[in-house]
Amino acid sequence: MIVYGIDPGLSGAIARFDLTEGFLEIHDMPIMEVNKKKSVSPQLVADILRQQHAPVYIEKVGAMPGQGVSSMFSFGRSYGVLLGCAAGLQMPTTVITPVEWQRALKCQKGKDGNRQRACELFPAYSQLFARKKDDGRADAALLAYYGALFVESVDYDG
Repeated sequence: MIVYGIDPGLSGAIARFDLTEGFLEIHDMPIMEVNKKKSVSPQLVADILRQQHAPVYIEKVGAMPGQGVSSMFSFGRSYGVLLGCAAGLQMPTTVITPVEWQRALKCQKGKDGNRQRACELFPAYSQLFARKKDDGRADAALLAYYGALFVESVDYDG
């Protein structure tokens, strides 16, 4: 079973995990900077998702305390781009809270806890999670792993 996991946001990532083969592929979130404003590229996201028609698990996001209106709008736009790309490609999509998938995968608290858990579950790919800024990669990989393991298998080939 192949599943995508997406950690939304400019520092997020898109992971594709094949449970049968044990293969993991991670793409840092594809962004473009125009007029000094960064945004998620819908075209590049679609290019990544087109590689394989498979279920998509996207982390559910919401407003964070202390975040400004402009940055929250930008974050919401990125989230919408990801949902829209998956919907446009007719890929089954599940939105899941961080608490749900982190609890199911027995992650320790904090971003380093998720990086540590990703290294434990994907030892052959641990170099992908080596840096502190690789927390988005770890979250995306863990979301894909969660989707592959904890959701009832359905044939999504289309």
